[in-house]
Amino acid sequence: MSDGFQASGGWIEVIAGVMFSGKSEELLRRVRRATIARKRVQLFKSLLDDRYAGLYRVSSHDGRTSEAIPVDSAQQIALRVDPGAQVVAIDEAQFLDAGVVALVTSLAERGRRVVLAGTDTDFRGEPFGAMPQLMAVAEVVTKLHAICVLCGSPASRNQRLIDGRPAPYDSPTIMVGGTESYEARCRACHQVPRRDEGQTVLPGFGAGVRGGTGVRG
Repeated sequence: MSDGFQASGGWIEVIAGVMFSGKSEELLRRVRRATIARKRVQLFKSLLDDRYAGLYRVSSHDGRTSEAIPVDSAQQIALRVDPGAQVVAIDEAQFLDAGVVALVTSLAERGRRVVLAGTDTDFRGEPFGAMPQLMAVAEVVTKLHAICVLCGSPASRNQRLIDGRPAPYDSPTIMVGGTESYEARCRACHQVPRRDEGQTVLPGFGAGVRGGTGVRG
């Protein structure tokens, strides 16, 4: 879709979806096509992601890689953007701070094509980082799905596993990992233990009243 999109000046593209859906692969495909078109391209990635080919490369789960500049904030990107870059690509955008929205908007307004890839929901199935705002301001949004490992339906959720069991709701939002820690699942197969799981129903009361077990609601 983005390859046929035409705009005067700059614009923003967002590639969103769950893990294992091919986001980085699609980002790299667009980067390669821009390079073939003789555009000057600059690729950034989150400093948090050093999986697969290492800190200085963007890697997809299928083994494709490309050199990238690791950053941990929108400000770092702003300081390191090549003034001559026509295409600015950013992988793992969900790990960046909220300032990335203003940054990419400014880049687009100055005539750059900006392409971002990121996971739009966390392991709880809730909006992740600045991804919702990025999707809202983008001209082009591509939503990718993986395949649910349990039932084979389109997967729209990231199932985090700890020792083979679903991670509890109150686990840290950010935990970088691969197939050892995550599975792609559909809505029906996705499991996140409730924050009040383990609380007991008081005798003589309905299911809506639970006793205290030290678990905060």
